[in-house]
Amino acid sequence: MSSFYDEIEIDDMNFDEGTKTFTYPCPCGDRFEIYIDDLYYALSDLEEADGELPADELSNIAICPSCSLQILCIGDLQDVIDVYEKIGMEIPK
Repeated sequence: MSSFYDEIEIDDMNFDEGTKTFTYPCPCGDRFEIYIDDLYYALSDLEEADGELPADELSNIAICPSCSLQILCIGDLQDVIDVYEKIGMEIPK
């Protein structure tokens, strides 16, 4: 079973249009990162499963490239869709 440093709302994360990633500060000084398409697919899967995916199947996880910490990105799929629309990026099918 995975353990997470924290659960962070998508609305509390920063979005970098250049890299198409959501980021959040890590205590080590780096940033947790998750690519927008990965988060979209993860939340789509979670929505289809009515929020009942086992912890080892969750993929809405942002990782820090500098340490072993991970955070669980929580929020609605619509939050991610809103970002796609805001930046004019096509929503994956």
